[in-house]
Amino acid sequence: MDLGLQDKGVLVLASSSGLGKACAMEFAKEGARVMMFSSNKEKLEEAAAEIRETTGNAHIHTFAGDITKAEAIEQLVAEASRKLGRIDALVNNTGGPPAGGFGQFDDGAWQRAFELTLLSFVRSIRAVLPHMRKLGGGRIVNCTSSSVKQVIDNLLLSNTFRMGVVGLSKSLAAELAKENILVNVAGPGRIGTDRTRHLDTIKAEKLGVPRETVEAQSRALIPLGRYGTPDEFARLVVFLCSEANTYITGQTILVDGGLLKAY
Repeated sequence: MDLGLQDKGVLVLASSSGLGKACAMEFAKEGARVMMFSSNKEKLEEAAAEIRETTGNAHIHTFAGDITKAEAIEQLVAEASRKLGRIDALVNNTGGPPAGGFGQFDDGAWQRAFELTLLSFVRSIRAVLPHMRKLGGGRIVNCTSSSVKQVIDNLLLSNTFRMGVVGLSKSLAAELAKENILVNVAGPGRIGTDRTRHLDTIKAEKLGVPRETVEAQSRALIPLGRYGTPDEFARLVVFLCSEANTYITGQTILVDGGLLKAY
């Protein structure tokens, strides 16, 4: 299947590692021009160099900044437009807020989680829409979590604001459909990333057991019997952002190996 991504401009947030990096890699394999974004400039450059070497795609660019700052998002999109020549697709992605329960977070923690997990998506979408409108269409994928279908214990902040992303995406899908801008949500389940290992470690310490025990318990709940890989998640994102996707919008699709039983 030709995904029609050759020389298209794609912006991938939080892409120095994990799911974001995997998405950037898969877009690069399809011949897209990719702008990668992260707060860690050194790590970002290393990831970009790896992608260029692996794919042979020289059109991989980077921009470092703070995803919670409006000016950084504005500068990122301006630079992406200049370097890529066009912005056909946006992949919104961010690291999760701290784990914990209700009594552990003050107003400052709630505000920081809001700015990280929801407002950053609002700002990046606002910034790219004029560029997509000039092209007569575009694709937006907002990466969240399987928690949008079933809450995850001890992740109160994430559970709350990820649902806000779903509401935003569903509303925008209807509002922007007439402009041929498709908006979807991709939710990872138990994917083998640093974030997942970190959460497994927290749970293991709380239970007083090795992390490997927690991982084994989690795998036992997944019908496919294993954690997913970042590239398995990335391939869904790439398809949703491609020209092969012409009629899927306003949807939340999980990549979870069958973990969740919810409809």
